[in-house]
Amino acid sequence: MDYTSPIEAALKVKRWPKDTIAAGRRHTVGLKADGTVTAVGDNKYGQCDVSGWRDIVAVAAGNVHMATNTGNAHTIGLKSNGMVTAVGWNKHDQCDVNDWHDIVVVAAGWRRTVGLKSDGTVVAVGRKNEGQCNVSGWRDIVAVAAGDWHTVGLKSDGKVTIVGNNRYGQCNVSDWRDIVAAVAGYLHTVGLKSDGTVAAVGWNKHDQCDVSGWRGIVAIAAGSNHTIGLKSDGTVVAVGRNEHGQCNVSGWRDIVAVAAGCAHTLGLKSDGTVVAVGDNEYGQCDVSGWRGIQLPGN
Repeated sequence: MDYTSPIEAALKVKRWPKDTIAAGRRHTVGLKADGTVTAVGDNKYGQCDVSGWRDIVAVAAGNVHMATNTGNAHTIGLKSNGMVTAVGWNKHDQCDVNDWHDIVVVAAGWRRTVGLKSDGTVVAVGRKNEGQCNVSGWRDIVAVAAGDWHTVGLKSDGKVTIVGNNRYGQCNVSDWRDIVAAVAGYLHTVGLKSDGTVAAVGWNKHDQCDVSGWRGIVAIAAGSNHTIGLKSDGTVVAVGRNEHGQCNVSGWRDIVAVAAGCAHTLGLKSDGTVVAVGDNEYGQCDVSGWRGIQLPGN
């Protein structure tokens, strides 16, 4: 019998994960089970204009840290045919994805969009000033994530590669092993290990990297300055900045997926409804009426 290591088994199960909820700085996006998309929150640049989308299998939302001069965002949809659609802010060509094909995973950071192709290579468009789009040489990638100024790739061997800004050590992951999921916040990076523990590097001013005690984690999300962990029992843990209540998730139950925006947190429940806490200045947490959101893995 062929031996399959735990990391290989975990990556096989999680191969090409499809995000069905996404959170940006001021808006929230949900993929419905029928392949349509819904969005709430700030729509200054048309980032919530997704009502015409069809045959979508995953969504991503451009996020950015909270500052008075930022907040502009875009929304990405991965279509069932491997092509990609985008709406919203496009100052840096981050929405110029119409020619992409064979895409299996999408991620959106501030001012850029990242796509993982079925052959394990990666494409990126948008702002390049910090090297965050220098992914043309990547190979054997099974998942991607985008922070404000750095881009993360999870390799098939459970290692992680990162490009972009490293001012706070958010790219220092060369010693990580057995990683099955990786996410990026404003200035920190978080990795989920195959044994259910979590590693984090980068800026830790708000304790957003204090995850060493976490156990039994099956999914992770990173906001600008907070980190979310979904436990195998459907409960959720959080660390980091909490000035808007974005870490107030201790009462959540029956959660099957999590997402984090700049300062708000989303939980997808097993019945296809969504819960949200945190910053709601633009109505980005007004998801109580959502029904039929696509469950992960379906």
